[in-house]
Amino acid sequence: MTTTLRGLAGLLGFLVLWEVFSRSGIVAQQYFPPPSTVLVRFVELLGDRGFLLDLIASVLAWAIALGISIAIAVPAGLLLGSVRAIRVATRAIIEFLRPIPSVALIPLAVVLVGAGPETKISLAVYASVWPILFNTIYAFDEIDPVMVDTARSFGLGRGRVMFTVALPNSAPFVLTGIRMSAAVALILVVSTEFLAGGSGLGSFVLDASTGAGRMDLVLAGTLVAGIVGYLINEALELLHRRGLRWAAVGTEAS
Repeated sequence: MTTTLRGLAGLLGFLVLWEVFSRSGIVAQQYFPPPSTVLVRFVELLGDRGFLLDLIASVLAWAIALGISIAIAVPAGLLLGSVRAIRVATRAIIEFLRPIPSVALIPLAVVLVGAGPETKISLAVYASVWPILFNTIYAFDEIDPVMVDTARSFGLGRGRVMFTVALPNSAPFVLTGIRMSAAVALILVVSTEFLAGGSGLGSFVLDASTGAGRMDLVLAGTLVAGIVGYLINEALELLHRRGLRWAAVGTEAS
């Protein structure tokens, strides 16, 4: 409760400072509207059908991208983490591809995939695969070898050891990677919409910033994106705490 109150106090303080600065005249309110104006636009947008369709388009693209990333990265991470020869053989290509900024690939993706939803989904998948993949790989380095040896001493094969020992112990690391990738995927979806067009929050912000230059709508749309990201992270944190309660207990005990 105390943490929540402190968080609300910090948020309120930030809004007050923002309001004072915006109304001080240092910057024209046209370019930096106060939060009182932005919050009004925020409420109005929640009743705007067109904006809600844009919001749904972004969230749907995010969900598809994250699902594909999990389906690719978790099995690949399990394979690379358990078979050292494959991990060493693929290290160079992985380390070459991983640092490439996904936003820089937008022109290439538009040419290869087109300007539809596939572009933002593809780029979001490319960007969000890496945190899940590396967390899954590194999870194997944290597994107690005694647990693996004990499972093998009971006659369990590689596959049984993978699913009864390795995967349960890797779950907290994998879920942490998913939380990181969830934020990355949302950023890439909105950024691609902003730069490549199409429906979504990014396109809404782009349209609001051009023409009449409605910065109040730009900030209100950005606020919605931030709230969506916050809610996603909170949901994954709750899943982590409740779904992997045994891992948290084990960590506290150690």
